[in-house]
Amino acid sequence: MKRCDLHTHSYCSDGSFAPSEIVKLAEKAGVSAVALTDHNTAKGLAEFTEAGARSGVITVAGCEFSTDYNGTELHIVGLFFPRESWKEIEDFVELTNIAKKNSNLRLIEALQNEGFDIRYEEVAAITDADEFNRAHVARVMTEKGYVNSVDEAFNTYLKESNGLYVPPKRISAFATVEFIKNYGGVAVIAHPFLNLSYDGLLEFLPEAKKRGLDATETRYSTFTEAETKQAEELAERFGLLQSGGSDFHGIAKPDIELGTGRGELFVPFEFYEKLKERA
Repeated sequence: MKRCDLHTHSYCSDGSFAPSEIVKLAEKAGVSAVALTDHNTAKGLAEFTEAGARSGVITVAGCEFSTDYNGTELHIVGLFFPRESWKEIEDFVELTNIAKKNSNLRLIEALQNEGFDIRYEEVAAITDADEFNRAHVARVMTEKGYVNSVDEAFNTYLKESNGLYVPPKRISAFATVEFIKNYGGVAVIAHPFLNLSYDGLLEFLPEAKKRGLDATETRYSTFTEAETKQAEELAERFGLLQSGGSDFHGIAKPDIELGTGRGELFVPFEFYEKLKERA
């Protein structure tokens, strides 16, 4: 059966591969359609789609937006953005990226005050993104021997409850859904159980659907069978299409492979077909 992967990242956000390499990896993995969904940027989409035009892999232009829902960070993926909307994406997230830079400056200062020899410039140097995130900070901390892994950095010093990291102000989840729809994209809630409980989703989804939400991810690298089943039930209950993907990053998530996640992920090509119809 044909498969797709509708959630991946390049080094234009916090991944470690070029946008064109995402296409090559998809081809190698036997993926028929792949989406590039870098965080809060469309910067890699031109290279990505151009590589797709030279490949047998179908490329889907996307973006993963970091949004706010009642004080909770929620990620909304936009898929099938037409080329003429890519500049609009950059304009939409401009204030978000400014807030992100200020958050990063505060984090680096807090780490320095704790005795870590880490500079803003050296973290920024390891990514082609307009602004780095905690995954890049975690990589530098690991390389310098302050922690043994990226996961350890996240679970200790970089955890929000630790107090060193203060998240930036984010765009409303509902406003983001409306933006995606206004510019011809398909709006998908990413990895729904990572930030909201089942009950929380029952509160969020009715209003999100009214605003234009098209789909929810039901297949995801870290989902258990029970979570997949719950996500499918929610999709059916609210009349949403299904999407899914590995959330491939490369170095930042070394246990996640494009197309197969931790080895058992399978996102049917039918998901791509139905979402494309909606677009």
